[in-house]
Amino acid sequence: MAEAADFQGMNPSPARRWLRRTASLIVGAPLIAGLLAGPAAPSAQAEVATKAPTGSHTVDVSLDTLAPSAPVEGDTLTVSGTLTNRGKKTVTDAEVDLRVGPRLSGRGAVDEAAKRTGYLPGSDPAKLGGAYTLKVAELASGVSEDFTLAVPVDKLDLGTEGVYQLGVSLTGRTTDYTYDQVLGLQRTFLPWQPEDTGSKTELTYLWPLIASAHITAETGSDEQQTPVFANDDLALELAPGGRLEQLVSLGRQLPVTWVIDPDLLASVDAMTKNYRVKAGDTTVAGTNQTIAKKWLTDLQAAVKDGTVVALPFADPDLASIAHRGKNVSGALSHLQTATEVAGTTVETVLHVKPSTDFAWPADGAIDPSVVDVATSAGAHKVIARSDSLEETGGLPYTPTSARPIGGGTTAVVADHRLSTAFTGDMAKAGASTLAVQEFLAQTLAVTEQAPDKERSIVVAPQRTPTAAQAQSMARALQALTAEHWTQPLDLTKAAEQKPDAQATTRVPGASQYPKRLRNQELPTQAFQDIRTTQDSLNSFQVILTQPDRVVTPFGNAINRSVSTSWRGRPLEAQRYRDAVRTYLQGLTNEVQLITKSDVTLSGRSATIPVTVQNKLVQGVDHLVLRLKSGNATRLKLNEGRAVAEQPVEIAGGHSQSVKFDATANANGQAQVTARLFTEDGVPYGEEMTFTVKVSEVTPTVLLVIAGGLLLLVLAGIRMYTHRKRSVAGAAAENNGGEPEQPSDPTPDTGPESGNPSGPGEKVDR
Repeated sequence: MAEAADFQGMNPSPARRWLRRTASLIVGAPLIAGLLAGPAAPSAQAEVATKAPTGSHTVDVSLDTLAPSAPVEGDTLTVSGTLTNRGKKTVTDAEVDLRVGPRLSGRGAVDEAAKRTGYLPGSDPAKLGGAYTLKVAELASGVSEDFTLAVPVDKLDLGTEGVYQLGVSLTGRTTDYTYDQVLGLQRTFLPWQPEDTGSKTELTYLWPLIASAHITAETGSDEQQTPVFANDDLALELAPGGRLEQLVSLGRQLPVTWVIDPDLLASVDAMTKNYRVKAGDTTVAGTNQTIAKKWLTDLQAAVKDGTVVALPFADPDLASIAHRGKNVSGALSHLQTATEVAGTTVETVLHVKPSTDFAWPADGAIDPSVVDVATSAGAHKVIARSDSLEETGGLPYTPTSARPIGGGTTAVVADHRLSTAFTGDMAKAGASTLAVQEFLAQTLAVTEQAPDKERSIVVAPQRTPTAAQAQSMARALQALTAEHWTQPLDLTKAAEQKPDAQATTRVPGASQYPKRLRNQELPTQAFQDIRTTQDSLNSFQVILTQPDRVVTPFGNAINRSVSTSWRGRPLEAQRYRDAVRTYLQGLTNEVQLITKSDVTLSGRSATIPVTVQNKLVQGVDHLVLRLKSGNATRLKLNEGRAVAEQPVEIAGGHSQSVKFDATANANGQAQVTARLFTEDGVPYGEEMTFTVKVSEVTPTVLLVIAGGLLLLVLAGIRMYTHRKRSVAGAAAENNGGEPEQPSDPTPDTGPESGNPSGPGEKVDR
C-alpha cells in the first residue's frame, strides 16, 4: 500500500522509506527462517488427517464370533475374527492371544469397561499365552487376515460366577517398534455361571412388529374396494430375508411378547387379495400376494400360543398428541377410535385375542401430559423407560419394572441399557458380537445385584429393528434360553408384579421431556390439517347411501397421519396428509351443481331448473338444494319467498334436475344463488350464482298494443262520425225523425306475445 501511494517520479519521504523497510523485514523473517530450516513441517490439521494409527490402535481386531456366548464347565470357548493392519508399516513376529480380566463388580463396572479403548499396561490383564497363542508371521499395511482361537474354559482360570473381561490382542513389531508391544486390542465380556442357581431374574422382551404407513386413503370403485398402496415396499420387508420376515421367523423360536401395530396386519391382509399400487398418476396391479400370504401364515403360527399386545391402530404418536395436538379439537377422539379398532383387527387376522391395555410412547419417554393422553383411550399401563423415570432413591439394585404412578395407572419401566443394546449397526459381525456379550453381561450383573431378591425386568427395544438388529437380539435371547440366570415372563404378567417400595413412582415434569424427542414431534399444523380433513369427511359421509365405503378407508388414513413412524420424516408426513385431504376433496367434488347460464323470464311466472350431478359410484341423499333470490321485490321463489329449498336424491353416476317456481313482479335483473346443504344445514360444495332477467311485458309488445289501440280508437271515431252523418241525412229526409243510437264498439284483442329471448337460457312458462 505504501508503494501504491508513491507516485512515479517522486521520491518517498524518509519516514515512509523506514516504514517500508521495517514491514519487509517483518514479513520476510519467517520466510528466511523457513528456508534455513529446510522443508516446512505440515500443519497440525494436515498431520491429524494423514497420521496413521499407532500403538494399540495400529491393528483393528474384530471379534466376529464368540461361542458359546455364555459358556459352562466343560465347554471350549471359540473366538474368531479379523485382523486388519490400519498402520503404514508391516507388522512382523505377531501373536494373537486371549486376555482374561478380573471379575467385574456391578453394572457400573461393566459400563466403564465398555467405554475403555486402547491398551493400558498394568490395567489390562496379561495374555493367556502358551499353546493357545496364534502366530502371525507378517501382516502388511492395509491387509486383513482371519483368525480363530479355541480354548477350554477350564484353562481360562475363571473363579466364582460373574462377569469377566475378555480381550483379544495382537502383539508384534514394526520398523517403528523393534520390540514386542500390543498393536491391537478388542475387549468384550464373558458371563460365567458354572452352576445353576435358584435366584433368577424374570426377563420380559418385547418383540415389535411395526412398520410405516403404506396404504393410501384411495380405494377402487369395485364392490371389494380394492386398496391402493403408495408403493410396494412392504413386500420387500415381508420377503425372505426382509426385516419383517426375519422378525417373525426368529421370534417364533423365542420367549417374547409380541407387540403389534394392527395397521401392519390390515395392510398385509389387504395384500393377500387384489390390491393396486400407485405409479405416477395411475395405478397398477400388485403382484406380491404369495409373499403376503406366507408371512401372515407364519405369523399366525408364531403367535398361536404366545402373548400378543395390540397397540392402537397405526401406532399413534402419543407425545405429539399430548404436546401439540390435544388442544386441537378431535385429536383425542382419533386415539380412542384407533384403540377400539385395534383388538378387532388383531383378532380377525391372527385369530388370537390380544391385550389392548398397554400404551407405548416413543422411546418410553413420559411426562404428565403424555401419561394423560396414553390412558385417555382406556389403557391402564404405560410402557416407559428407566432413562425417563429415573431412580432417585439410591437403590443398590435395578428395581422391578412395574410400579404405580397414580390414577390407577401402572408404569412398566423398561431397562434403558438393555433396551438400547442393539440400536447400532448390527450388520457388522464384530459389532453384533460385542452387543450380544454386553447384553448378557448386563443381565447377569442385574441378577448379581441382589441374588436373594427376585425381580422382573422388561426390555423394550427400538420400534422397527432392522433384520441385522433382530438377528443380534435373537442371538442374545437364545443364549439365555438355557435359563442360567434369567427366566422368561410375558408383559401382561410383568405388569402385575409387586413393585419395589423404594422404586421411583414420580412422573417427570414436562421440562424434563427430552428435547431430541420433542423436536421429532408432529407440528400443531398437522393436527389442524387432520381436523380439516375430518370435518370434510363428516360432511361428506352424511349424504352417502353407503357411508362405510368412505368412512373406513379415510378413518384409517387419518389414524395413519399421526403415526409414530413419521418421527424424523416431516416432509413425508406432510405429503401423506396432503394426499388424504386432496383425495377426499376430489370425491366431494364429484357431487356438484352444473354451471348454469343466465335465465330470461318472459311472463309473470315460470319454472327455474337447477341440475345436480353425482359422479360417485354410490347414491347420495340427505341433501338439500337451496335457491336464494338476490332481489325478492323483483323475483320471488316458491310461494312468494326469497329462499326456496328442494330435497336432492341421486343415484350413482346420474344427474337430477331440481325445479323451482319463480314469480316476477317487475322488469329487470335478479341475482340467484344456488347451493347444496346437508339436511342439518351444513354447506356442501361451492355456491353457484346466475342471473335471472325478468321481462314480464317487453317494450316492443307495449308499442304494438299501443298502436293497435290507437287504430281502434281512430276507426271508432270514423265509424261514429260516418253513422252520425248518415242518421242526420236520413232525419232530414224524414222531416225531423228521431236518429238511431249506435251500439258500443267491440275492439279486437290480439294474442299475448313477447320479445324473443336474449342470449342465455329460455325458461318455459
